Amino acid sequence: MNSNLLSIIIFLPLVGVLAIALIPRISSKALKYLSLIATLSVLVLTLFLLFRFDRGANGIQFEEVYSWIPAINAHYHLGVDGISLPMVVLTAFLGLVAVLISWKVENRTREFFIWLLVLESSILGVFSSLDLLLFFVFWEIEVIPMYFLISIWGSGRKQYSATKYVIYTLAGSAFMLAGIVSLYYATGSLDMAALANNGYAVSQSILPAAPIFFLLLAGFAVKLPVVPLHTWLPDAHTDAPTAASVFLAGALIKMGGYGMIRLVSIFPPVAQQYAPIMLGLAVIGVVYGGAITLRQTDLKRLIAYSSVSHMGFVLLGIFALSQTSLVGASLQMVSHGLITGLLFAVAGIIMHNTHERDISKMGGLARQMPAASTFFILGGLGALGLPATSGFAAEFTTFLGSFTSTEVSGVKIFVLVALLGVLLAAAYILWLIQRVFFGPVLPVFNETKDADKLQKFYCGIFIVLIFFIGIYPSSLTSIIQNSAAGVIKLLGG
Repeated sequence: MNSNLLSIIIFLPLVGVLAIALIPRISSKALKYLSLIATLSVLVLTLFLLFRFDRGANGIQFEEVYSWIPAINAHYHLGVDGISLPMVVLTAFLGLVAVLISWKVENRTREFFIWLLVLESSILGVFSSLDLLLFFVFWEIEVIPMYFLISIWGSGRKQYSATKYVIYTLAGSAFMLAGIVSLYYATGSLDMAALANNGYAVSQSILPAAPIFFLLLAGFAVKLPVVPLHTWLPDAHTDAPTAASVFLAGALIKMGGYGMIRLVSIFPPVAQQYAPIMLGLAVIGVVYGGAITLRQTDLKRLIAYSSVSHMGFVLLGIFALSQTSLVGASLQMVSHGLITGLLFAVAGIIMHNTHERDISKMGGLARQMPAASTFFILGGLGALGLPATSGFAAEFTTFLGSFTSTEVSGVKIFVLVALLGVLLAAAYILWLIQRVFFGPVLPVFNETKDADKLQKFYCGIFIVLIFFIGIYPSSLTSIIQNSAAGVIKLLGG
């Protein structure tokens, strides 16, 4: 029996878009409240899904299936499992926060909130789609709002950064589309769940599985991003408006990790065969990302490069191919979304109030901005994996699951090298905190305002969630583990 909850969740932001676009002479305040109502409603509905989700079941829940394009056997097919549901809830939460962060936007306000809501709708669609063609449509829609958000409301080299983002994304998407077409030609199916359950029968197909696997992987690798396909990310983050940075770091790049998990489900033997290569790329991303983060002097660029390192942990957990490592990778995606979302939100407050983003020109802000400093420090401690934070729970689970994996030979070596990323994270986070918030108090910032009540509110929610998951990680792992076990079962584990 079809349930329409996921469709309502996906398209509710677009209802807000229509209201904002069609109501004549709508005031800036009114359209902000419309956006707030739309995103808050989406969050409430996703929380309803979360509480109604059967944690003991292994399979798709809240499923919707309707014929879409019968000629090619394409369906409007939605559903969530324990891996996708946390990402849907995270996206809904970040959508609400993005609206609150943008409360002071006055430049072309109507257009800004339209693109913000379209972006939320497209990301929700990616995490909910179970038909490869529908998945690809939502994947492509996301490029449009992100381009405009960066190119119009960004700063610095915003046109360059927005164009670079589009070029990288569309190049990856071209490979992905070729992979989808090849997979359909070989199997006659676009159903992601059916393809995972039935497997890709290499012996029965005229197309080898490995080339299709890598065509699809290319699109996901660009989005995660995997080194050396990462160079669009620091530019996009640096020049994007704060709300777009929060969405980009919190939810959008997780589309790559989520896609890889689905890819492993469809091509388990190929994933197992090429896992050592992917683990090598994961370790390079962790170490290189951490090392280059240490060299950054721009506040937002530093946080952006730290994401490259932390997404290496996700790649490590996925291709270690154990149930525990996959749970850790999924938990890391949620944790990183919360922690980096908070860091970008506070970075936006600091930059707006101090009119400065150069770390070398900052210092002593803990005295002038005690609330913002506290939020950033707590988020930074989560990023370096302090116990009792979600960062620690995610990284520990990922490392433990990867180290004990029996599916990939030599995995212990990769894990031991990747541990350097934890040390590098501690180095750049502690250096950043000391340089920006402590040390000599600079008189130029004496009149700087601290975070206001609204900013304290949404930053406080981030902190509560980061520590709640860190102290009680089973609140999420109990949702993820059965679906992760289903993926590993396809590998014969």
